[in-house]
Amino acid sequence: MRHRNADQQALCAGMVQWGKALSEGHVEADAQAAFDPARWQQVCRSGVLGLPFPERWGGAGQTLTTTLHVLETLGETCRETGLSFCVTTSMASTGVPLAVFGTDAQRERFLPGICSGELIGAHAVTEPDSGSDAMAMATRAERDDEDFVLTGGKAFVSNGPIADVFVVYARTHPDGGPLGTTAFLVERGTPGLFVGEPTAKMGLRTAPLSTLHLDGCRVPADRVLGRVGGGLLVLDHVMKREILFGFSVGLGEMRHRLDRAIAYARERRAFGHPIGDYQAVSHRVVDMKIRTDTAAKWLYDTAEQLTAGEDITADLAITKILASEAALSTSLSAIRVFGGAGYLTEVGLEKDLRAAVAGTLYSGTNDIQYNRVASTLGLGR
Repeated sequence: MRHRNADQQALCAGMVQWGKALSEGHVEADAQAAFDPARWQQVCRSGVLGLPFPERWGGAGQTLTTTLHVLETLGETCRETGLSFCVTTSMASTGVPLAVFGTDAQRERFLPGICSGELIGAHAVTEPDSGSDAMAMATRAERDDEDFVLTGGKAFVSNGPIADVFVVYARTHPDGGPLGTTAFLVERGTPGLFVGEPTAKMGLRTAPLSTLHLDGCRVPADRVLGRVGGGLLVLDHVMKREILFGFSVGLGEMRHRLDRAIAYARERRAFGHPIGDYQAVSHRVVDMKIRTDTAAKWLYDTAEQLTAGEDITADLAITKILASEAALSTSLSAIRVFGGAGYLTEVGLEKDLRAAVAGTLYSGTNDIQYNRVASTLGLGR
C-alpha cells in the first residue's frame, strides 16, 4: 500500500468508521436494485463528497492524492458498490467542473450542495448514436436572446433518476469540431427536461441510470459552464478525475477481495491441507496481489503527474485499462478461490464480478483507451 502521511491516515481512519453502516444489507440492496436515500445521508455525514473542493464553498480543500486515498478506503470498507459509484459520479461530473470552470455565482448556487450531498450531480454526455465519440453528439443548443434552447437526447446518464443538477453537453456550432460543444448547468425540473425511468442493468444496481430527453429546454446564458465552445475542455478535465476517482474506489474493492481470498485460502481445508497450500490456489491469489498493486502504482503515479501539470494522455488510458481489467480479473479469481461458495449470492462476490464488467465500459471503453495509447505512438487513425 502507498505510504500515507499523518493527515491521510486520519482521514482514512475516519472513513473506515462509516464502512459497516454503509455496507449493511448490501446483498439485499443489490437484489432490490433501488437507490437508498437513507444510506446516501450516511455518505453525506461522512464528509467524503467535499474532499477535493475549496473550503470557501463547503469542501475540505484536500489534494488529489489525499482524495484518492480516502476513496480507496471507501472502496475497501463499503460493500455497497453502487453507492460508491453514485459518490464518485456526483463529485466528478458536477463538483469538479464547477470548482474549476464555474463562475462565483454558479459555485455559490451549486457547489456547497454538491459538497454536502444535499444536491446530487450527474453529467449527460453519451447519446444513443454516439458513445465514446463525443464529437459526434447530436444534441443542439441554439442561442435565443439571453437563453440557450437545448434539444436532443442522452443515454446512460449515471445518477440520472436522482440528480438535482445535470452538466449537459450540447453542440453550439452546427459543424461541431473541437470548439463546437458547450457545457450547461441544467437543474432538475427545468421545463423541457425529461428524465427517464431507472434502467435495469447487470451490475451497480443501486446506482440508478437513465436516459435524458431535452425538448426545447430553455437554459439561461449564465448557466454556461466555462465558455461557449469550451465544452470539450470541461469534459477532458472531468474525465481525468472521473477515472482516478472511480478506479481508486475500485482499488479499495480489490484490496478487500484480496484479503478475503487470503483468509479463505488459509482457513478452507481440502484433502487434509489448507487450500492455500496448493499452487493452483496460491498462485491465483498471488496474481490478484500483483494486479492490485500494479493498478495502485499506476493510479497514484498518474495522479501525481496530473498534479504536476504533465501530459497524462497515455498514462491515464493505461491506468484505466489496467485498473478495470484488474478489477474484472480479481473478481473472477476470488470466486474461483472460494469455489462453489463464491458462486452464491449471499457471499457477495458474484455481485463484485457483475459490477466490475461495467468498469471496462464506462469512462471511455477500454477499446477506446487502446486507441488513445496507439495515437500517442503515431499509430491508428
